[in-house]
Amino acid sequence: MDAVGRALLRRGGGLATTRELLTVMTRQQLDWHVRRRELVRVWYGVYADHEPDVHGRLKALDLFLGEEAAACLGTAASLYGFDVENTGAVHILDPGRRIRPTVGLAVHQRVGAPLQRVAGRLATEPAWTAVEAARRLPRPRALATLDAAVHSTWCDTSALARAVDAQSGRRGIVAVRELLPHVDGRAESAMESEARLVMIDHALPKPELQYEIRGPGGVVWRVDFAWPGQRIVAEYESVDWHVGRLEMIRDRTRSAAIQELGWTVIPIVVDDVRRHPDRLAQRIAHHLSLARLTG
Repeated sequence: MDAVGRALLRRGGGLATTRELLTVMTRQQLDWHVRRRELVRVWYGVYADHEPDVHGRLKALDLFLGEEAAACLGTAASLYGFDVENTGAVHILDPGRRIRPTVGLAVHQRVGAPLQRVAGRLATEPAWTAVEAARRLPRPRALATLDAAVHSTWCDTSALARAVDAQSGRRGIVAVRELLPHVDGRAESAMESEARLVMIDHALPKPELQYEIRGPGGVVWRVDFAWPGQRIVAEYESVDWHVGRLEMIRDRTRSAAIQELGWTVIPIVVDDVRRHPDRLAQRIAHHLSLARLTG
């Protein structure tokens, strides 16, 4: 792309409309730049000089609409940092004018949704966002969303309860209300939340989350779940975490060191949580019972 085109995009923060681009190039040149990926079509009539992230896509949408778009659901959750679903589409509130949903864009009627600014733009408030997103999800992912919202520090459980009351009568709100007593911002991953829900549903004794175990020389290990009275630990092991030999060795060495201090370590993997929850609960219950008998 020539210097004039690059300057135009720089002035627009990396974005430009079709009309603007056609002042410095022909339609054929525009199409050629798109084919070469020197320009990326973000929305109809709006282009970027690189593949944009969620902030860039929203900014491009503002250009398309001619006004600021208000983010909601997973897009708002992403701005706050608790989108555990890795939402792909952009979700916005209906701007009050005709705009058709398209690939990658969902438009929602949410009259009365409270708004605030985050990362310089409008979005539904954090607690409202978390509850609205959770209403649309299965229970394990709903708890993961609520946990992540509190972990983000953008809201607390009291704010979630108020948002649940504000959305009373809407689809899925009863299930979210039932999860509120179990929300815990100490959970550091969605799968930890899912694993904890298995423990809750099977009436296992409540574990301590992110429990610290002190070893020799002042070393401190923090574990996902712990029952200190029985010296039992449960750790969620992500397949993605073990992407390299060094990481796997470090993890195994850590588990061995904790066991040498007299703790039993119960590993948990995704299949335990999602495919065999009864078996997982039985395994944890067995170790807890054994520890009580031998203690």
